[in-house]
Amino acid sequence: MAFIADIIFDSGLDYATTNGTRMDITSVEPTTYAEATSTQTLGNDTVTTGAAVAGTTDGRAVVVPAITAGSVTGTGTAAFWALTDGTGELLATGSLSASQAVTSGNTFTLDATRITIRDAA
Repeated sequence: MAFIADIIFDSGLDYATTNGTRMDITSVEPTTYAEATSTQTLGNDTVTTGAAVAGTTDGRAVVVPAITAGSVTGTGTAAFWALTDGTGELLATGSLSASQAVTSGNTFTLDATRITIRDAA
């Protein structure tokens, strides 16, 4: 099995910790910052990403804390999350555990989100 030191994983995850400031919910998985924060967003909230920790299975992870009162800015079905730096860079995306219909003007909640880099195989 290949080996990669935790510090290498942590360095990449530290970038997400330092720069990940906005979490959006989207209707489809975005591939750009504009899609995440404009064309496909259904809502967003400001977040503070935690420091790198051991991954659930292996590797290393950072945790974006739960959102309890995010602003819904569009009406549709939220199926994905997107972490951005809030100014121009898409950092990570993933699917929600379950899609949810949202209506503009309401608030949304989101469980804590783990962003994981798995160990080398």
